[in-house]
Amino acid sequence: MKKSELVDFHPKLFSTLKNYSREKFAADVMAGVIVGIVAIPLAIAFGIASGVGPDQGLVTAIIAGFLISVFGGSKVQIGGPTGAFIIIVYGVVHQFGFGGLAIATIMAGIMLVVMGLCRLGAVIKFMPYPIIVGFTGGIAITIFSTQINDLLGLGIAKVPANFVDKWICYFNNLGDINLWSTAMGVLSVAIIALTPKFSKKIPGSLLAIVIMTLAAYLLKEFAEVEITTIGDLYELPAGLPSFEVPSLPAGKSLWATVQALAPVAFTIAMLGAIESLLSAMVADGVIGDRHNSNTELVGQGIANVVVPFFGGIPATGAIARTMANINNGGKTPVAGVVHAFVLLLVLLLLGSLVELIPMPCLAGVLVMVAYNMSGWRTIVSMCKSSMSGTSVLFVTLLLTVFFDLTLAIEVGLVMAIVLFMKRAMESAHISVIRDEMEVHNDGEKDEVLAIPAGTEVFEIEGPFFFGIANKFDELTRNTDAMPIRVIRMRKVTFIDATGLHNLEIFVNASKKENRVVILSGVHDNVAKSLNKAGITALVGKENVCNNIHLALQRAAEVAVEIGAAK
Repeated sequence: MKKSELVDFHPKLFSTLKNYSREKFAADVMAGVIVGIVAIPLAIAFGIASGVGPDQGLVTAIIAGFLISVFGGSKVQIGGPTGAFIIIVYGVVHQFGFGGLAIATIMAGIMLVVMGLCRLGAVIKFMPYPIIVGFTGGIAITIFSTQINDLLGLGIAKVPANFVDKWICYFNNLGDINLWSTAMGVLSVAIIALTPKFSKKIPGSLLAIVIMTLAAYLLKEFAEVEITTIGDLYELPAGLPSFEVPSLPAGKSLWATVQALAPVAFTIAMLGAIESLLSAMVADGVIGDRHNSNTELVGQGIANVVVPFFGGIPATGAIARTMANINNGGKTPVAGVVHAFVLLLVLLLLGSLVELIPMPCLAGVLVMVAYNMSGWRTIVSMCKSSMSGTSVLFVTLLLTVFFDLTLAIEVGLVMAIVLFMKRAMESAHISVIRDEMEVHNDGEKDEVLAIPAGTEVFEIEGPFFFGIANKFDELTRNTDAMPIRVIRMRKVTFIDATGLHNLEIFVNASKKENRVVILSGVHDNVAKSLNKAGITALVGKENVCNNIHLALQRAAEVAVEIGAAK
């Protein structure tokens, strides 16, 4: 194998630059500028909602956006902070401080790089859809819950982290509603929702921020109405972010911190991988291209390893910004690089204007983000389909809301696996046939075969994994055994360790009782497993037949040998 084949890391930027043109550059610059403008309010809002600050959101969008475009596996993917991480980041900062978050993000980045180098990109895309819908809906509900304080202008200094306690706190403080803040938040939501009906080019969130920032300034100057702004709560840096090694949480060693943060880091890595690959898949469908999943994971990993050293938070591919890039003519990763430079200029030159943005307006932006994330139409549609998928969806959603995303994904995956096994067991079938059997031939006339005297046929349909293996074991124990036993395996495409173990026990027990076991129609991959386990030698090569005709012919020969024939 060539060295280049050992690692599947081929960034799209370098391959697209080989045939780059002036026309593509012009299109990328235009798209990059527009996406950069779209990303401004989102980066700021996600940073604040995550419990850090607007500068951390902007720094993440700049550095991670740049690195994901340079090292990623998609032509049009735009990376940065997203709503999916808000809950995780908020919880980690609350429990471990910003240093703990930085370490968890670096660990997640390393995991993503390892996933990409191990070629797990294709595997991660098979995350059960009900789990994705469930945790996305749960995140949307939680994001909405975090914005009530700013949306209504309640002025609560410290909002509880727990979902139930948070809403109890809100209801206890309803008497402190600021009507000016509430009006500003509601109008922001209305502007964002209605803008697409009038213009597809102007982002509604940016329009809402411009209008409401101006309104807040005029209210303060002419009506002496004070609306809380970003500048009242945060101070934006005046220059470029500096490189800084993350500090350990107080009283914890590095190893203890790594152990404590490992589950969170894994959740960040999995969430980043799922969201970025789903975003890339959606983009592929629009532009008619095919992204490299493994390279995309490595690119995401590099971004998440680097960004914490500059004060950033976890990042991934952002579907809304990626679609904005496509819709505005982005052709190559150069558009993502331009988008990062636009955000850098905002951070360096427009910090004083950013500080004037009212908090109720940002809350309105995030309320609309939560609404778009909720996928309520998908949830309603899935409720009309299978009960198993619906149960996984709602368990994942409720655990995300009332507990945490790590537990939700773990329990959701376990439920999905158990339900899949249940369906696989229900679809698999084992039958016992004596006297004669009907054989269905592809493209030919069906035929009825006579089964030799003293012979029974066990026909297994479906994968021979642990559930079916135990079912097979129970069936053979409850059946009056014949001296010759044919196991028809033409529809067994897979056999696991439990299946091999039970089959070995079955063959050994048959031999002790002087019964002969014949295997029929064994697939090549199953045959390899049987050979490695020593079952082929145990049965005897002469008793392993390619099809049922040969197997029954062999059974007739054995019947004569042992005197079972009539």
